[in-house]
Formats: sequence, C-alpha cells, structure tokens
Amino acid sequence: MATEPEAAEPVVPSLVDRYFTRWYKPDVKGKFCEDHCILQHSNRICVITLAESHPVLQSGKTIKSISYQISTNCSRLQNKGAQFLTELAPLCKIYCSDGEEYTVSSCVRGRLMEVNENILHKPSILQEKPSTEGYIAVVLPKFEESKSITEGLLTQKQYEEVMVKRINATTATS
Repeated sequence: MATEPEAAEPVVPSLVDRYFTRWYKPDVKGKFCEDHCILQHSNRICVITLAESHPVLQSGKTIKSISYQISTNCSRLQNKGAQFLTELAPLCKIYCSDGEEYTVSSCVRGRLMEVNENILHKPSILQEKPSTEGYIAVVLPKFEESKSITEGLLTQKQYEEVMVKRINATTATS
C-alpha cells in the first residue's frame, strides 16, 4: 500500500520578517565586519540590532557586560525620547571576556525612543535573539527624513553580496 507524502507545513514568516524591512550598515566606522542591522517598520520606527556577521555573534565570544554610558556626561539610559542621534552616534558599548570591546552606533538619524535594558541584565540574549529580544535600541527618525534615512544603508540582497565578497576575499588569501 503506497503512502502519500506528508504535505510540508507552510513556513510562517516571523513577526520581524512580516512587519520590518532589514537594512544593513557594514563595517561601521571603518571597522571590518562590525556590521549593524536596522529593522525599519512601516511606521518609520527603526530598531537597531547587530547584523548576523558581527564578531560578537560570529566568534562565540562571551559578553562580559554592556554599557549605555557613552561618556562621563552621556548615558543613553537617561533622557529617552529627548536625545537626538546622528548616524554615527554611539548607543552602547559591548565588553567581551577576551578584552575586545565594540561600540554600537545608531546608523540612522532620529530621536532615541528606547534602549533595551534587558540586555544589561542578561547580555546573552543579544547573541541568542539579536533581531528580537536582544535588540539594542529604538530610534524614531524625523518624519521629513523618514524616506532618506536608508540612504547609505544596504538592502538584504546588497548585504548578502558584501558577505559573498568577504568570503571570497578570505578564501583567496588563505
């Protein structure tokens, strides 16, 4: 008796994939592979995360701590909603147990609406769920700039092309 193949379950896109457009900023501030991902909602809100290729997510590093204290006089934990950020404004610093430290930048101009305080208490969620619970911050661009904020950012397809070039360059030099 022949059995019919079971129908595959339809793949349901994640909440992020359904409602956000992924934009990428590779090599932020000229630092190789320190890539950031900006999830832009249709309402123009931007969620700042680490891209899959960021060293913190790739190399199995252990995060020792995360700090939103940018300088002596500037903490992103204070004045939420009132701090205006430029594209290069630092959001937080990630300190790893191997001594490496990484600065996460806004990548978009706008008002800092929220920082993710949960990653301060449980830094591992930054690595485990970078696009959801492990996000860095939420930024609201000015309405009149909401169309132009993606200038200088890469689409998913463009970013994948950058990743292929990196892999090919690494393979060619090995």
